[in-house]
Amino acid sequence: MSLRVAMLGTGSFALPTFQGLLDSTHNVVGLVTQPDKTGAGHHQHRNPLKELALERGLPVFQPEKASAAESLELLASWQADLYVVAAYGQILSTKLLKTPRLGAINVHASILPKYRGASPIQHAVWHGESETGITIFQIVRELDAGAVLTIERTPIGPDETSGELEERLAQLAVPVLLRVVDQIDSGTVMPQEQDHSQSTYARRLSKADGQIDWHRTADQIACHVRAMQPWPKAFSFWERPQGAPLRVIVSRVSAIADASEVAPGTILASSLGQLIVKAGHDAIVIEQLQPEGKRVMPTAEFLKGHPAKAGQSFANLPSSGQVAN
Repeated sequence: MSLRVAMLGTGSFALPTFQGLLDSTHNVVGLVTQPDKTGAGHHQHRNPLKELALERGLPVFQPEKASAAESLELLASWQADLYVVAAYGQILSTKLLKTPRLGAINVHASILPKYRGASPIQHAVWHGESETGITIFQIVRELDAGAVLTIERTPIGPDETSGELEERLAQLAVPVLLRVVDQIDSGTVMPQEQDHSQSTYARRLSKADGQIDWHRTADQIACHVRAMQPWPKAFSFWERPQGAPLRVIVSRVSAIADASEVAPGTILASSLGQLIVKAGHDAIVIEQLQPEGKRVMPTAEFLKGHPAKAGQSFANLPSSGQVAN
């Protein structure tokens, strides 16, 4: 037997899942994805799921609101048995969830009930978690609160960024999702209610989240830098002795032991191609960074054109209204 499955997804995280469904024994009847972005700044926007669906000759539906009455009518005409949702980006109404006879399931990149919400991967890295995973669960109206169908766990590498982890989880999700779809088809799936008292929320990130708080411990700052890649990227402001503060994107760091008693953000050393900055506890070695408007470069190269000195500092906020490039 095989199920008629409709895919709801948009981002790159969803692409391997969509490809896996297309290559499975199940019948993918169409793709629901976000509308194409138009206007300034979106001229290079691609939707790889849409491109793949069109290559396969599948119908593609891009509603502004998937739960609108006209959307429900079109989706009902697909006669799907099951909806598979991954990184779709819209709230789904109860009516929509009841359209397929077997309901809807979601591919979520955390070990639920931890990190419900839009940014589970980034928050897991940011909080220094040693593991995360893929959870497949039944979708209900409450955010990421439906019964769990399976969980696949994986360790988080000590140097793994959010972007790297997302790519790995996207691939990990494919066999996990297909196994669950087969179990739903055979009637052997066993839903388990979440322990809602243990839930945590992973809100959507903003650009402001990238700013480094030097009062945090060195280990916490290192996790933060990894978590903010590839977006919104970790940054701080070097308070130069002359000129406005320079905004610097910090791309790679490591934590080292340090017992000095200076203010967090103070540069401890800038020799031998190293830039060592005091944290709230211990210190951070900045290994790679990017001055505003420039390319990413090793710290040694940065210091040749920007002679930061011990005793100068990185601030949590610029000290003036103007920030130089």
